[in-house]
Amino acid sequence: MKKNKNLKNCLTVIILIVTLKIGTPIYAQDKVIPLWTTAIPDAIKAPNYQEKEIVKDGIVTGVSFVTIPTLAIYLPHEIKPNGTSVLILPGGGYSHLSIDKEGAKVAKWLNSLGITAFVLKYRLPSDLIMKDKTIGPLQDAQEAMRFIRKNVNQWGLDSDKIGVIGFSAGGHLASTLSTHYNDIVYKTDNTISARPSFSILIYPVICMTDLVAHKGSQTNLLGVNPSQELIEKFSNDKRVTPETPHAFLVHATDDTVVPSENSINYYLALKNNKVSAELHLYEKGGHGFGLGVKDTSFFWTKDCVEWLKANGYL
Repeated sequence: MKKNKNLKNCLTVIILIVTLKIGTPIYAQDKVIPLWTTAIPDAIKAPNYQEKEIVKDGIVTGVSFVTIPTLAIYLPHEIKPNGTSVLILPGGGYSHLSIDKEGAKVAKWLNSLGITAFVLKYRLPSDLIMKDKTIGPLQDAQEAMRFIRKNVNQWGLDSDKIGVIGFSAGGHLASTLSTHYNDIVYKTDNTISARPSFSILIYPVICMTDLVAHKGSQTNLLGVNPSQELIEKFSNDKRVTPETPHAFLVHATDDTVVPSENSINYYLALKNNKVSAELHLYEKGGHGFGLGVKDTSFFWTKDCVEWLKANGYL
């Protein structure tokens, strides 16, 4: 009787372990933390400005009216971390964040490569909650990059292998971080660099000039009638220097939302400044294809993996 009881207890323990293992999401975010541990710089209190989520099948797919920026931390568990990390900036025309397709799903893909991922839920430009909406998102992006670099030992990361990936308007913010990393946009005692080691720009908004700008992103970030000075400042192809991080760019030729000239112009600016870059222009894919769709843009992640390997990030 005692032997049977012990056998039953052992079986119970085994079943419990298996159940826990199966029930643990392989790529679930490990932690979500507030980005700012002190007061959010230049913030304006607006009690009626409340964050909104779009939920589909129990998953938050979109977020708007962000007031409290956060970092969702995704650590590789099924493959040994390789020391590379990437800050993820979802797109959404600076009006919302495609937080699942261009955030969580991207983090899971990066985790499968051994890369530690950080999804930034950044504040969207608004005169209601920030004194200068043109720099609000950049404040969050700089702080996120400094936070990751400051805490590399906590996750076993290499401070020289911290990249940024951005999609659409998130690509604009990623290229802004890559070209405006030294801009003083908030007061800080933190002397750690906000410069990304590399950038991955997927169907990015780059230019704010009228001929190729995504009008919605331009209006949301710079206002209805921006000055030529503002347009020039945030047309990031015009801000490239020899110190700009090297880049991997992806665009579809048939993108009618954000013309492929955005990526082409940035690539040419990098080339002219002798910064290494790789540009993939796919015949089909349109806009907003995330990790890829059925047309030629489906293969961009494979091309990106090869670029990461070639540059020593994998």
